[in-house]
Amino acid sequence: MFKSLSLKVIIFGFIFTFFSSFGQSFFLGLFNSSIRETLSISHGQFGSIYASATLLSSFILIWVGKKIDDINIFKFAFYVTLLLAFSCFFFSKISSIIFLFVAVFLMRFSGQGLMSHTATTTISRYFTKSRGKALSIGWFGLSTAEFILPILIVYLLTITQWQNIWFIISITILFVLPLVSFTLIKNLDFESREKVDDKNFEEKKIKNWTRIEVLKDYRFYIICLNMLAMPWIATGVFVYQSYITESKEWGEFVIAQSFMVYSVLSVITLLGSGLLIDKFTSRKLLIFMNLPLLISTLVLLFFDIPFSAFIFLGLIGISNGLANVLGSSTWAEIYGVKYIGSIKALTTALMVFSTAFGTALFGILIDKGFSIEQIALISFIYILISFLGLILLRNRLNPHYI
Repeated sequence: MFKSLSLKVIIFGFIFTFFSSFGQSFFLGLFNSSIRETLSISHGQFGSIYASATLLSSFILIWVGKKIDDINIFKFAFYVTLLLAFSCFFFSKISSIIFLFVAVFLMRFSGQGLMSHTATTTISRYFTKSRGKALSIGWFGLSTAEFILPILIVYLLTITQWQNIWFIISITILFVLPLVSFTLIKNLDFESREKVDDKNFEEKKIKNWTRIEVLKDYRFYIICLNMLAMPWIATGVFVYQSYITESKEWGEFVIAQSFMVYSVLSVITLLGSGLLIDKFTSRKLLIFMNLPLLISTLVLLFFDIPFSAFIFLGLIGISNGLANVLGSSTWAEIYGVKYIGSIKALTTALMVFSTAFGTALFGILIDKGFSIEQIALISFIYILISFLGLILLRNRLNPHYI
């Protein structure tokens, strides 16, 4: 199915997206209660610190992320690895609000931001005909982490202090990721591309847009409104999962168990969407991306029984599987791959920004006395408005051919 170098690029993407989980909201949210207890802070205070640190990371990512178009990918990946390892070590030393701010900034910037950016940009640039399948397998790394880590961390928190967990993670990163990068992508360069033997496949020459040109294209903003729905809503759910559990009276382990359904459906959707993208293009599938997420807000709005948690997170998992692949392949299809690092640095930064927005909004609304049902209704309205905008745009998403 994939040749040697292609397979190495995919494995690299898989491993880097797996390790990006340490900076993802679903993972950091598992330590919410422990950190708040250690520092004696409220939901709203934690949310504000988390959001402001995430916001700062998104701004810096716009500049640092574009360097992947200028620096050898092996060197770039090595620098990102060192930063992630240091960030995890620093996280284990949180002892004050200032330390919490810096630690969250480092984790969001290095983990959620640069690790996923490195993986998806490398795959998007290298692959042509098989881009959808390659991205879906690459993102399977994050889904694997989402399946394994919540239960594992909940268990580890019962036998050791949360600081020890982060120290172990930092050591693991230092031992694993440099070896992975050296083995898999040491000889990869900017001109490396997937070799296609299919004589029926003809790659049309499309215009390669610069980031400035993309910012002048109205289509970019409508697509972004839809792309950003999943990050800010899911982040709010992940970071405040303990609040949702308390509000719904679901029990301590229901959310952690529901993450397994979320992960399984994410994986199924990832693999299926990769095949569909290569057959029908991302542009045609984009319209379906947020429909499960829309339904999930209604589940949260109207149902309280513990089983609804599995349906709720399962639907989010389906949208997540679609969003992960479409969020990378759509930009390459419409705007080309020559400046894809620069463009994805912008879109990844916007994604990180949206997670800051979601964290802050959820935290503020919770502190002001909004119920989780009212927050679900606000989320539903946003998704619906952005979805209607995409319906109006759906026939104008083709790239400009040369």
